[in-house]
Amino acid sequence: MDFAEILFALFIVAVAVVSLLANLLVLLCFVHSAEIRRQVPGVFTMNLSFCNILLTVLNMPTTLLAVVKNRQPFGDRACHTVSFLDTFLTANAMLSMAALSVDRWVAVVFPLSYATKMRYRDAVLMVGYAWLHSLTFSLVALLCSWADYSHAYASCTLQLGAERDRAKFTAFTVAFHAASFALSLLTLCCAYLKVLRVARFHCRRIDVITMQTLFLLVDIHPSVKQRCLAEQKRRKQRATKKISIFIGSFIICFAPYVFTRLAELLPFVDAVNRHWGIVSKCLTYSKAASDPFAYSLLRQQYRKVLVGVLNRLLRRDLYPSSGHSSSMDTENDYCLQRIT
Repeated sequence: MDFAEILFALFIVAVAVVSLLANLLVLLCFVHSAEIRRQVPGVFTMNLSFCNILLTVLNMPTTLLAVVKNRQPFGDRACHTVSFLDTFLTANAMLSMAALSVDRWVAVVFPLSYATKMRYRDAVLMVGYAWLHSLTFSLVALLCSWADYSHAYASCTLQLGAERDRAKFTAFTVAFHAASFALSLLTLCCAYLKVLRVARFHCRRIDVITMQTLFLLVDIHPSVKQRCLAEQKRRKQRATKKISIFIGSFIICFAPYVFTRLAELLPFVDAVNRHWGIVSKCLTYSKAASDPFAYSLLRQQYRKVLVGVLNRLLRRDLYPSSGHSSSMDTENDYCLQRIT
């Protein structure tokens, strides 16, 4: 192992630990909170966390062993299975993120008719499609013997078997990334940009009311005016920052690997640099570690559930109010967060 491979190994270990703990916390919140289970986004979040956990437990250790040993870590059958899961879990996670963006678009753009436009049954059907979509591409790769070990990526993933199948493999790879990465990215951009447009519209309305109020209150202290203007500026930046995180993390984590896989199909590209291949693969793994924070754990609703679970473990009750009022507060916080 050279110095770069040692860094890769340490990075994979760190990502795996963070990903496993964070995604398990998300599932813990789902189990302990009836409100989260009843809400539509909880279905997509649970599916995303489930895929991330399997990716962390099965695929990341495979890449780690391949980096350490500098060869295929175990037998062909096990590698084919891991390669099948790599294709399945990656596509499923991408589609789950796209489904979350659609849910937030409906919630923000159609708040009054959200309950009828995005029902629990619709969420289950969307998750079912994600599974069917991912399973189809994974099975095709497995049946065509394209699920194997790739030395360039130190992973069991999509890999061309016989040279005579290059045309078919090229068509399959392009179709897979177009239907998974490109479709999900397009959905994220369209949905979140519409959400941003609505958020900015509401910010402008609030700004008008704020400026009118400050104009009428001529005797207000200057420091109060400064705080109001500072909050007005933060309000404008908040929605943009969140949406930039959703779209930006998707592009940064998945685009290098996808574009590298597409570039190696070109006839004038001989081989992918192993270090770059491992870097691009590690970036896809890092998305599994960042998803729980971006979509769940940093939200007030999930933090309250975790605090409640922690206090029950410590035999303390931080929220002595009734269960009904706690549920209503959680639901109100959730609705307010979806708008912002």
